Amino acid sequence: MGWIDWLIALFPLVLVAFVGWRAQRYVKGVSDFLSAGRVAGRYVVAVAGGEAGMGLISVIAIFEAYYNSGLAYSFWNAIAAPLGMLLMLTGYCIYRYRETRAMTMGQFLEMRYNRKFRIFAGFLQAISGVVNYAIFPAVGARFLVYFCDLPLVVSLGGWEIPTFMLVMAVFLSVAVFVASIGGQITIMATDCVQGIMSYMIYVILIAFLLIKFSWFNDIVPPLLNRPEGKSFLNPFDIHKLRDFNIFFVSVGIFSMYIFNRMAWSGTQGYNSAARNAHEQKMGGVLGGWRTGLTYLIYALVAVCAYAYLNGDRFAKEAVQCRNDLAVKAMADVGRGVDTGAVREEFNAYVATGEKSPELERYIALADQRKAEREAEIHASKVRWGLIKEEATPVATERSEAGTSNIQPKPDLEEVVAVGSQALQGYGEATGQNVSSQTFTTIFGQMRIPMALKSLLPIGITGLFCALCVFLLISTDTTYLHSWAGIIVQDVILPLRGKPFTPRQHMKMLRVLIVLVALFAFIFSSFFAQVDFIMMFFAVTGMIWLGGAGSCIVGGLYWKRGTTAGAFTALVIGSTLGVAGIILQKIWEAGL
Repeated sequence: MGWIDWLIALFPLVLVAFVGWRAQRYVKGVSDFLSAGRVAGRYVVAVAGGEAGMGLISVIAIFEAYYNSGLAYSFWNAIAAPLGMLLMLTGYCIYRYRETRAMTMGQFLEMRYNRKFRIFAGFLQAISGVVNYAIFPAVGARFLVYFCDLPLVVSLGGWEIPTFMLVMAVFLSVAVFVASIGGQITIMATDCVQGIMSYMIYVILIAFLLIKFSWFNDIVPPLLNRPEGKSFLNPFDIHKLRDFNIFFVSVGIFSMYIFNRMAWSGTQGYNSAARNAHEQKMGGVLGGWRTGLTYLIYALVAVCAYAYLNGDRFAKEAVQCRNDLAVKAMADVGRGVDTGAVREEFNAYVATGEKSPELERYIALADQRKAEREAEIHASKVRWGLIKEEATPVATERSEAGTSNIQPKPDLEEVVAVGSQALQGYGEATGQNVSSQTFTTIFGQMRIPMALKSLLPIGITGLFCALCVFLLISTDTTYLHSWAGIIVQDVILPLRGKPFTPRQHMKMLRVLIVLVALFAFIFSSFFAQVDFIMMFFAVTGMIWLGGAGSCIVGGLYWKRGTTAGAFTALVIGSTLGVAGIILQKIWEAGL
């Protein structure tokens, strides 16, 4: 980025800090810190809540979904819009929750069931939410490192420090400052200002993309070049899509809008910040329109990036972008592990397109290990009676794609496949713990940032970076405040048995905000992600959401719900969530 872009990108940091500092004067007590004194109007709730709910990690998750499933996925996902609007207009759960006059969801659970259930639910909710949030800083920071073309490592005083850790430290510090000086009041003020400024950036970004890309000449041809059953345009020809398909959309809609209504407390402060239930409802209605618009904008960005990387018009630029991404992702995965040999071989392959004998040896080792694992799985299925003895292992996704009548663009897929196999084979040859799936995950997440870095001109690059900073800070402040509030209100206070003084209460909330940020920094620094962001959200969220909907919706609308039933729902749901996390790690280790 040029110096103009850096000035534009740094402006949000100064603005957010200034607005937060000015807004904190209105904090007079604990209720102001937790719920903004319950004085917010519908427009503040709509703009600030929408900005808080759409974080940078959410944008990257949207990019992953649309890059892997195209616009056909969005057709079915659009069903959620009228359903969500209808439920919002009816005040589903909102009115009944506000009638309880509970400040937090935990307080309602204690009123509906008992204190022991509140503590148990708060404990599960805190674990689920904090672990779920813990990858936010890493994904957002890595996005900025790749988009801004920053070096992967910085030398400070003789220490080699990963750049994304420094970026995390900066933005988490800003988020902790904003969240701790004034709580929900400063968070809503800064989020609202960021949301208003984002409108201008959206208009400029959309105008540039619509001028740069032709729908019929640039976007449609690569979207049509897909195998049968995996269309990116025809919503009735996606029965073979593996990752983001109709089943994924259906489960998401049912969980988010019906079963787990108001269960996720990542934006807990906004659930009780409006001056009354009607303003809360109208803020949600207006926020729904705003959120729908932002989803369309990011979908447009994703398909334009896909066209840039897979179309014929920008083929030369796409090859350079692909090569830069492959080399950088390989160096990123190899950071902290001795992968110099395989890295050099892979970089030579990216530059020349030819595989060296050493690289071929690594790939052969990976293929051998894969064949052995398929044989083990096949033998297990025969032993358990799932298949007959003469049955053969099912072909993998890669071989199926390779035999399709319509061959996809080979560049990106071949590079990521070779890189993943090379790392896996190198690990088999040397005995080192090298995760090939982490390379695949980073490569997939950073495709669109790298494409945008090459695509956007000076000025617009800075504006988009500023937008990313807005999204990063707004979600960090909201989630730090929400999870810290849940730990204090629903775990520490009930266990303590007696209330804090207002001064002690505010101090405890601020301490927990810092501790949550510190945990997220440490977790993000060492956790190697091996799957889609939405998959991580689903697995970690299951710890709480697996049974939360039964307790909340049933507690609001069904008088026969019992405390024993609520305990049972949470125990079964959290057990399934933890089992999912364990199985995911075991599965990754065997690949």
